[in-house]
Amino acid sequence: MQSKNLFLFALLIWFSGELFAQKKVLFFQTDWGNQLPIEEFLAKAKADGYDGIEVWMPGDQEAKDRLKAGLEKYDLKVIFLHGTNKGLPFSESLKAYESGLEEILVWNPVKVNSHTGSDFWTIEQNLAFLKTGEKIAKKVGIPLLHETHRARFSYSLPAALAMLDRFKELKYTLDVSHWMVVHERLISKTDPFLQKILPTVEHIHARVGFAEGPQVNNPAAPEWTQAVNIHLDIWEEIIRNSPDDVFTVTTEFGPPPYLPTVPFTNEPIADQWAANVWIMNALKERLN
Repeated sequence: MQSKNLFLFALLIWFSGELFAQKKVLFFQTDWGNQLPIEEFLAKAKADGYDGIEVWMPGDQEAKDRLKAGLEKYDLKVIFLHGTNKGLPFSESLKAYESGLEEILVWNPVKVNSHTGSDFWTIEQNLAFLKTGEKIAKKVGIPLLHETHRARFSYSLPAALAMLDRFKELKYTLDVSHWMVVHERLISKTDPFLQKILPTVEHIHARVGFAEGPQVNNPAAPEWTQAVNIHLDIWEEIIRNSPDDVFTVTTEFGPPPYLPTVPFTNEPIADQWAANVWIMNALKERLN
């Protein structure tokens, strides 16, 4: 009987591994804070093992041409950032959001990650962006995901849940580092409120936050082991339970002032690029 149980347990582990082996995880590098020419940035991302990049649409045609040529040259995929302009009156902002999204979708990105709405707007106003965006994206079959982000409609976990009740089609990019600081605690994967959000997540922003800030200074430092593991637990839970054969992750440790600096010199105390590569490799190791 014991031998039979051991055999069944081993078979279950093998079968689980086979199921996960079929799932592919694509990693994207953020261009947030990038100071390199686009050619060098893309070459460096490719060399360090990234499958693509996540960027805002460039503002001028020459920059767009360079980006498109570079993506083709280095065989990199792209996720575009998009967002609500909170500096415009609501109606103008909604119109700009619509036209900007239509331009982005022509590029056929893997996904669109949206900084949507405002924490100063009503639920109905924020809902207008969700409905408008979903209508446009659904026509071309490209996922439009809404990032959990401070100062947006999804600035807190309860706010994100409330909107999910109003808009059932809502899909999230989870940047849980924002909620760690908003709620001033490390939220674990077993949190009952977070558990309601996890099935709606189709993209991850991999940055490690803590109770007093959205970004630890260096994820490799031993003092951040607990925070890193809590984030890895959440990301692993999402990826392993996702119904998608291909899942996407953007490493998103940011530049100063997200990255702390030395007083008076304003020199960063850690390497942003190295932090992003480190967290990518940490998640790969966890998943394997």
